[in-house]
Amino acid sequence: MSTRTATGAALAAGALAVTALAFAPTAAAVTPQTATITASCGIFGGGAATLTATQSGTSATLTLTSSAITTPVAVAQDSITSTLTMAKAGGGTVVFSGTRNPAMGSGAPVSVGPLAGTVAPGTRLDAYGGSLKMVIFGITVTCKASGPQSPGPFVFS
Repeated sequence: MSTRTATGAALAAGALAVTALAFAPTAAAVTPQTATITASCGIFGGGAATLTATQSGTSATLTLTSSAITTPVAVAQDSITSTLTMAKAGGGTVVFSGTRNPAMGSGAPVSVGPLAGTVAPGTRLDAYGGSLKMVIFGITVTCKASGPQSPGPFVFS
């Protein structure tokens, strides 16, 4: 009799755990996950670029890729020091930084990130009003968005 009771209790506990998981809140997410901008990088060119955002709690990352902005020389993996400053709705900025990039040949499309930053719930960020600074072989390249990102600012939960 006690084996049946223990088995029944174990089954009930398992069913309760599965039910609790089904109704657990989902992980924090950023919306939209991708946005596009038109960036100007001075003598280094410019054009359309895509920003991709991820979020886990208050930690967030942003990656920028662009086939319109190209590398003037070949660069090794993780050799570009990047600082992406995003404008915060209502004023202020949030900085994402790191040295993450794939290896890129001369004339290759630029890709930097994921660059790490910290966000608070409800934070709204736009590349317009911010900048991307990349240091490549000691040369600083600064890119700025020429207008608001589309479809709109990143909103972090």
